[in-house]
Amino acid sequence: MSDQPFGHMVFFTLRDSSSEAQASLIAACQKYLSDHPGTLHFSAGSLADTNREVIDKDFHVALHLVFANRAAHDAYQEAERHHQFIAENESNWSRVRVFDSNISAT
Repeated sequence: MSDQPFGHMVFFTLRDSSSEAQASLIAACQKYLSDHPGTLHFSAGSLADTNREVIDKDFHVALHLVFANRAAHDAYQEAERHHQFIAENESNWSRVRVFDSNISAT
């Protein structure tokens, strides 16, 4: 398994897409998904108001995590806090897209 940084980006489309529901999911991301061992970067936020043709606007909340390596990501996937986040929030998800990537150090 590689020791290079590992990116885990998740894009949530919500059934209830109100600003309150988006803020609730962002707060849940902060509560349950931040500060896991091996996390180099955590951020969660709502869709930006940008108007360029290349922008994919088919989501409401984005989660961005960068881990020190794939092993840290894999441990995060099995963490109790991660499972609790899913259990408490998945009922409002109409679509979830996950993009994992190896990140080259420069």
